[in-house]
Amino acid sequence: MKLYFAPNTIAVAVAVTLEEAGQSYDLVPVDFANGAQSSPAYLGVNSKGRVPALVVGDTVLTETGALLDYIAALNPKANLVPSDPMDAAKMRSVMYYLASTAHINHAHKMRGHRWADTEASFADMKAKVPETMTATAQYLETECLTGPFVLGAHISIADFYLYTVSRWLEGDGVNMADFPRLTAFLSMMERRDSIQSVRAAGVIA
Repeated sequence: MKLYFAPNTIAVAVAVTLEEAGQSYDLVPVDFANGAQSSPAYLGVNSKGRVPALVVGDTVLTETGALLDYIAALNPKANLVPSDPMDAAKMRSVMYYLASTAHINHAHKMRGHRWADTEASFADMKAKVPETMTATAQYLETECLTGPFVLGAHISIADFYLYTVSRWLEGDGVNMADFPRLTAFLSMMERRDSIQSVRAAGVIA
């Protein structure tokens, strides 16, 4: 199993999940700074030109939520997905929000070319990011953390996703002092062995 990643991207969530699950894997860095994500070599792995990509045998899996679910299913003893259907749906609702809203809000800061063609448009999108990410933080704070974790006292794959996105908030202009529950969550997660291992491996810079 190989995980293609770039530091501090959403691929962090996948690496942390692999560690939490006790799944063996190899890391393959993709040098975003030098445009390796657009190289023929990497496009041959993931035609989207993005990370993460998880290579399992001859199969390439993409999209963070799908990878987290796959890793959890492969390692059921880690108990990273609740057996109760309602709890599982609540967990995934947070993950889908992170993918469809939070990550998109964040991407407007540096990836304006995905939605527009002029520099003025890029600047406008970037200027909006502190507002949209603050609204994101408010939703995460009040609606997604039902306890220490997304599902209260029990950790799940949603927490590794939430941790990764929450790390972006301050850099996106969010005043974290206004969000004590998210701040406590980040502090708690930083102490986990899985995250320390991922940091030591360079997935978190």
